[in-house]
Amino acid sequence: MLDRAYKDLPEQTSFVDRFAVPRANIALQGRKTVIINFREIAEQLRREPDHLLKYLTGEMATLANFDGNRALFQGKHNAESIRGLIDAYAKKYVICPVCGRPDTQLIKEKRLWFLQCEACGARSSIGTS
Repeated sequence: MLDRAYKDLPEQTSFVDRFAVPRANIALQGRKTVIINFREIAEQLRREPDHLLKYLTGEMATLANFDGNRALFQGKHNAESIRGLIDAYAKKYVICPVCGRPDTQLIKEKRLWFLQCEACGARSSIGTS
């Protein structure tokens, strides 16, 4: 009976991951680069927009403003490089290095930052932010 039940099961054709790093909607306005869906990205990553903005400005070596929904960066920047930086941010500050799940939160103790995983309970040091 068990063999017949296995035979009747459909084959799994694709793997669907429940978490995908959001894709940034980027536009140029004069000499400024704008991430239109910046708040949505921060919400999907479950991080404060200010923390993500601080990371991006440090990596891009430019000034930026956050006006509630979008982020405005000084200068013209390549859209793919910004998307790559958001992927790098997610890998460092969102994805658990032990189990690979995005169910984490940032915890600051004294001067150190830790990535606490809610799924596996791992706690990883991520240095200063």
